[in-house]
Amino acid sequence: MITPEVRSTPETLLDALLDARRVELALLDDLSDAQMLGRRGHFLEPPIWEMGHVGWFQEYWLLRRLDGADPLLPGADEIYDSFNVSYTQRWDHRFPSRAATLAYITEVLRRSVARLESREPRSDEAYFYTLAAQHEDMHAENLTAILQTLGHTRPASLRSAGAPPPVDHAFRPVDVVVPGGTFMLGADPEEPFVFDNEKWAHPVEVAPFRIAATPVTNAELQAFVDDGGYRRRECWGRRGWDWRRREGAEHPLFWQREGGCWFERRFELLVPLEPWHPVVHVNWYEAEAFCRWAGRRLPTEAEWEMAATLEPATGRKRRFPWGDAPPTPECANLDYRAGGTLDVRALPAGDSPVGCRQMIGNVWEWVADTFEPYPGFVCDPYREYSEPHFGGKNVLKGGCWTTRSRLIRATWRNFFKRHRRNIFAGFRTAAC
Repeated sequence: MITPEVRSTPETLLDALLDARRVELALLDDLSDAQMLGRRGHFLEPPIWEMGHVGWFQEYWLLRRLDGADPLLPGADEIYDSFNVSYTQRWDHRFPSRAATLAYITEVLRRSVARLESREPRSDEAYFYTLAAQHEDMHAENLTAILQTLGHTRPASLRSAGAPPPVDHAFRPVDVVVPGGTFMLGADPEEPFVFDNEKWAHPVEVAPFRIAATPVTNAELQAFVDDGGYRRRECWGRRGWDWRRREGAEHPLFWQREGGCWFERRFELLVPLEPWHPVVHVNWYEAEAFCRWAGRRLPTEAEWEMAATLEPATGRKRRFPWGDAPPTPECANLDYRAGGTLDVRALPAGDSPVGCRQMIGNVWEWVADTFEPYPGFVCDPYREYSEPHFGGKNVLKGGCWTTRSRLIRATWRNFFKRHRRNIFAGFRTAAC
């Protein structure tokens, strides 16, 4: 196992570590001590566990693995090692107090920063700094999903969103044509940091296809619900139907019907369903069922990435749909900036060369593929990240409104169980 080399400046690494912690703590600020313990539920962790886990992970890789330091908190491995402590066990510990947990993760960060400032990091060391920061970014997103699921008050850090961007009211969802051909699926070795499951770009043959310019909207999904789609057996695959019957699902997770109108719960508030926003908090089975009802299908991962990045005129693959420059607010809804999803007709500056909108940010998008390794896969040092999950989860692409700009790229492969509903996931469809 070889530690990948990462190209990054000490200043960038330091900023990422500090900013990731700032966001994580801001999400926890408004929680009472009782709320920090949460309540037992499917795919939920106590927020106090999330708080301690990000510090433990940083300590494990930056202080213990790199320097051979002794653990700062006795017994922490038995509480915070996510690979060996399952979801179902994360309420069964006597957690350190909130103050003790904060003191622990603050001391870990202080030592990590001091280490970084005391010496020029080698490229292999830069990998672990980046890993620690991006891991905390991902857990901030997971913590936001926990707060949404439990109906807690919207964190103060999410209440200061400015005015939404302008919307092109003449824009209508359409299919765009993608010419197909040989496409290099996966990450380019010139990327400054990627995870092992993105390595490396390899040729795949893609037939010409048509794909929706925008994700499926609330209005489109509502038509499926109002047509009895959740009760129509012919819309569901066998496993999806088994899931629907077991859960008693009749509509997306946070939808609620009141007085003949549909509403959606966002954190603690029940608000009218916004027809032009992308549907969110649906699982892979729900996406599949909608596609069957609509006579559509989910795109493959290769089709999604091709629609997001290919310049048909040149055959060049872009890093992002709009080009190679990092994301900006004009191109993508990321970084918690909007406090939620945006209208699918917004942000035309982020369109891909073929005309797909919002393929980065707003909502994660389920694709058809099961999560599998690319040819020649070699595991990175954090072997628990990808390898144990191959064959058991499905791929999502593109990021969502809580995803950090420094983390996302078109080749990023998120992955969850098909029945996971409380994540910030939607989907777009392709023509059959």
